[in-house]
Amino acid sequence: MGRGVMDHHELEEGKQLALDFTKLRKVVAQCTEDVIPAIAQDVDSGEVLIVGYVNKLALETAFREKMATFWSTSRNELWIKGKTSGDFLSLVEVRVNCEQNSVLYRVKLAGKGACHTKRADGQTRHGCYYRRINPDEKTLEFSDGQQ
Repeated sequence: MGRGVMDHHELEEGKQLALDFTKLRKVVAQCTEDVIPAIAQDVDSGEVLIVGYVNKLALETAFREKMATFWSTSRNELWIKGKTSGDFLSLVEVRVNCEQNSVLYRVKLAGKGACHTKRADGQTRHGCYYRRINPDEKTLEFSDGQQ
Protein backbone atom coordinates (compact mmCIF):
# COMPACT_ATOMS: atom_id res chain seq x y z
CA MET A 1 0.00 0.00 0.00
CA GLY A 2 2.97 2.34 0.37
CA ARG A 3 4.29 4.39 -2.49
CA GLY A 4 7.26 2.97 -4.37
CA VAL A 5 8.90 4.44 -7.45
CA MET A 6 6.01 5.48 -9.69
CA ASP A 7 5.73 8.08 -12.43
CA HIS A 8 3.13 10.86 -12.23
CA HIS A 9 0.94 9.42 -14.98
CA GLU A 10 0.67 6.03 -13.26
CA LEU A 11 0.09 7.71 -9.90
CA GLU A 12 -2.74 9.91 -11.22
CA GLU A 13 -4.28 7.59 -13.81
CA GLY A 14 -3.35 4.06 -12.76
CA LYS A 15 -5.14 1.45 -10.75
CA GLN A 16 -2.27 0.66 -8.36
CA LEU A 17 -2.89 1.81 -4.80
CA ALA A 18 0.13 3.85 -3.65
CA LEU A 19 -0.94 6.09 -0.77
CA ASP A 20 1.66 8.64 0.31
CA PHE A 21 1.77 8.26 4.07
CA THR A 22 4.84 10.51 4.15
CA LYS A 23 2.98 13.62 2.91
CA LEU A 24 2.89 15.48 6.23
CA ARG A 25 6.56 14.73 6.87
CA LYS A 26 7.33 16.23 3.43
CA VAL A 27 5.25 19.31 4.23
CA VAL A 28 7.22 19.86 7.42
CA ALA A 29 10.56 19.32 5.66
CA GLN A 30 9.85 21.38 2.51
CA CYS A 31 7.40 24.07 3.47
CA THR A 32 8.73 27.32 4.91
CA GLU A 33 5.30 28.44 6.17
CA ASP A 34 3.01 27.40 9.01
CA VAL A 35 -0.01 25.83 7.30
CA ILE A 36 -3.25 24.03 8.05
CA PRO A 37 -5.32 21.75 5.78
CA ALA A 38 -7.94 23.38 3.56
CA ILE A 39 -10.70 21.35 1.95
CA ALA A 40 -12.65 22.69 -1.05
CA GLN A 41 -16.21 21.39 -1.20
CA ASP A 42 -18.78 21.99 -3.94
CA VAL A 43 -21.50 23.97 -2.17
CA ASP A 44 -24.24 22.51 -4.39
CA SER A 45 -23.36 18.80 -4.46
CA GLY A 46 -21.33 18.48 -1.25
CA GLU A 47 -18.55 16.73 -3.19
CA VAL A 48 -15.03 17.19 -1.84
CA LEU A 49 -13.07 18.60 -4.79
CA ILE A 50 -9.57 19.23 -3.50
CA VAL A 51 -7.50 19.21 -0.31
CA GLY A 52 -4.62 21.60 0.09
CA TYR A 53 -3.02 23.80 2.71
CA VAL A 54 -3.40 27.44 3.69
CA ASN A 55 -1.28 29.87 5.58
CA LYS A 56 -2.42 33.29 6.79
CA LEU A 57 -1.63 34.94 3.43
CA ALA A 58 -3.57 32.32 1.46
CA LEU A 59 -6.63 32.70 3.69
CA GLU A 60 -6.51 36.51 3.51
CA THR A 61 -6.13 36.29 -0.29
CA ALA A 62 -9.08 33.90 -0.53
CA PHE A 63 -11.31 36.39 1.30
CA ARG A 64 -10.05 39.34 -0.76
CA GLU A 65 -10.24 37.61 -4.16
CA LYS A 66 -13.34 35.54 -3.32
CA MET A 67 -11.60 32.48 -4.76
CA ALA A 68 -10.22 29.33 -3.13
CA THR A 69 -6.56 30.07 -2.49
CA PHE A 70 -3.94 27.72 -1.12
CA TRP A 71 -0.29 27.71 -0.14
CA SER A 72 1.71 25.33 -2.33
CA THR A 73 3.79 23.35 0.14
CA SER A 74 6.06 21.97 -2.58
CA ARG A 75 6.71 25.28 -4.36
CA ASN A 76 6.40 27.49 -1.25
CA GLU A 77 4.20 30.00 -3.01
CA LEU A 78 0.68 31.34 -3.08
CA TRP A 79 -1.62 29.32 -5.34
CA ILE A 80 -4.92 30.81 -6.46
CA LYS A 81 -6.74 27.77 -7.83
CA GLY A 82 -7.51 28.37 -11.51
CA LYS A 83 -5.19 31.31 -12.10
CA THR A 84 -3.39 29.44 -14.89
CA SER A 85 -6.09 26.92 -15.93
CA GLY A 86 -9.11 29.20 -15.71
CA ASP A 87 -10.88 26.63 -13.52
CA PHE A 88 -11.53 28.92 -10.55
CA LEU A 89 -13.33 27.93 -7.38
CA SER A 90 -15.54 30.87 -6.39
CA LEU A 91 -15.63 31.20 -2.63
CA VAL A 92 -19.11 31.10 -1.06
CA GLU A 93 -18.04 30.78 2.58
CA VAL A 94 -15.22 29.52 4.77
CA ARG A 95 -15.86 27.30 7.75
CA VAL A 96 -13.45 26.26 10.48
CA ASN A 97 -13.37 22.98 12.42
CA CYS A 98 -13.86 22.74 16.18
CA GLU A 99 -10.12 22.68 16.98
CA GLN A 100 -9.40 25.53 14.54
CA ASN A 101 -6.71 23.54 12.75
CA SER A 102 -8.37 23.18 9.33
CA VAL A 103 -10.71 25.17 7.11
CA LEU A 104 -13.45 24.20 4.70
CA TYR A 105 -13.85 26.28 1.57
CA ARG A 106 -17.44 26.01 0.32
CA VAL A 107 -17.14 26.82 -3.37
CA LYS A 108 -18.89 27.00 -6.72
CA LEU A 109 -17.02 25.78 -9.78
CA ALA A 110 -16.37 28.71 -12.10
CA GLY A 111 -14.70 26.53 -14.72
CA LYS A 112 -14.83 22.99 -16.02
CA GLY A 113 -13.48 21.25 -12.93
CA ALA A 114 -11.21 21.46 -9.93
CA CYS A 115 -8.62 18.77 -10.62
CA HIS A 116 -5.44 19.39 -12.60
CA THR A 117 -5.82 15.98 -14.24
CA LYS A 118 -7.96 15.26 -17.29
CA ARG A 119 -10.03 12.27 -18.33
CA ALA A 120 -9.00 10.17 -21.34
CA ASP A 121 -11.31 12.32 -23.51
CA GLY A 122 -9.36 15.46 -22.49
CA GLN A 123 -12.04 16.90 -20.19
CA THR A 124 -11.00 18.37 -16.85
CA ARG A 125 -12.16 16.22 -13.95
CA HIS A 126 -14.77 17.75 -11.65
CA GLY A 127 -12.79 16.94 -8.51
CA CYS A 128 -9.64 15.15 -7.40
CA TYR A 129 -11.44 12.20 -5.79
CA TYR A 130 -12.23 10.31 -9.01
CA ARG A 131 -11.06 6.83 -7.94
CA ARG A 132 -12.25 4.55 -5.16
CA ILE A 133 -10.27 1.88 -3.34
CA ASN A 134 -11.23 -1.74 -3.92
CA PRO A 135 -10.44 -3.07 -0.41
CA ASP A 136 -10.39 -6.73 -1.49
CA GLU A 137 -7.86 -6.31 -4.28
CA LYS A 138 -6.07 -3.22 -2.84
CA THR A 139 -6.45 -1.51 -6.22
CA LEU A 140 -8.14 1.62 -7.52
CA GLU A 141 -11.25 1.85 -9.68
CA PHE A 142 -12.53 4.93 -11.49
CA SER A 143 -15.66 5.97 -9.63
CA ASP A 144 -17.34 7.62 -12.63
CA GLY A 145 -16.63 4.75 -15.02
CA GLN A 146 -14.40 7.03 -17.10
CA GLN A 147 -10.66 7.11 -17.23
